[in-house]
Amino acid sequence: MYSIGETAKMVGLSAYTLRYYEKEKIISPSRNANGERAFDDQHIKWLQFVIRLKATQMPIAQIREYTELFLEGEHTARQRLELLQAHQLFIQEQLQNLTSVESELQYKIENYERIIASPMK
Repeated sequence: MYSIGETAKMVGLSAYTLRYYEKEKIISPSRNANGERAFDDQHIKWLQFVIRLKATQMPIAQIREYTELFLEGEHTARQRLELLQAHQLFIQEQLQNLTSVESELQYKIENYERIIASPMK
């Protein structure tokens, strides 16, 4: 079992964020005899997944919804699948947008490189 500080260091989040995730019911650490939060390897794996979802701009509300569905059990598999599929579409749209912007930036960069490389008149 890991303390909140140890867990925060392991996953690269602050203790404040872990407490926030607990308040939002995204994670439910157990408590030790002193009432302190105690995290195990399953919590670490879950937090790593949550961090990846956040990195793809999934809102906390959707992460909470996914968590609630997961905790309800296997009968929610279809709902979880649909939620993840919808988010995957969002990610694909973002990738297309980024690719388009990257192409525009590349054009500008090449143009400036040509201007800088050409002799001054």
